[in-house]
Amino acid sequence: MNAADEILDIVDENDRVTGQAPRGEAYARGLRHRCVFIQAKDASGRIFVHRRTATKLVFPSLYDMFVGGVVGTGESYDDAALREAEEELGVTGLPRPAFLFKFLYDNGSGQSWWSAVYEVRCALPVRPQVEEVAWHDFLSDEELSARLGEWEWVPDGLAAWERLRAHRG
Repeated sequence: MNAADEILDIVDENDRVTGQAPRGEAYARGLRHRCVFIQAKDASGRIFVHRRTATKLVFPSLYDMFVGGVVGTGESYDDAALREAEEELGVTGLPRPAFLFKFLYDNGSGQSWWSAVYEVRCALPVRPQVEEVAWHDFLSDEELSARLGEWEWVPDGLAAWERLRAHRG
């Protein structure tokens, strides 16, 4: 199945399901849906950072400090977080990501999505999906902070990063 054909739950401003639509239609029409963001850290506490492939439907070729994606129809945030983390990191047997918080992301152009933020420790060797990840590495907090002003980041991931930093105080 093409990613644009994946069926998503469409939700209201209170995150209640109001219908379903294919991903491509949800994006094109600005229909509110659900996403998960998972901060993956290695055994040393470094953060998994990657550059998205040029073929991604949203934010192609931009950098991200989260793995994640859309929540499928009828799927829970928790199940989507584990599925997306294992898919994007290319691992199996990952511990269930820990839920941190949820927020409504708004891109300022009439599109918004509910965003659940998680964290997970990945001590396994990663083999990221070549269809999703063009480049990856684990960066320390200092290395990541230094890159924030240098690289072009996905805007929703940057919003989640800022909220995560505030959440951790």
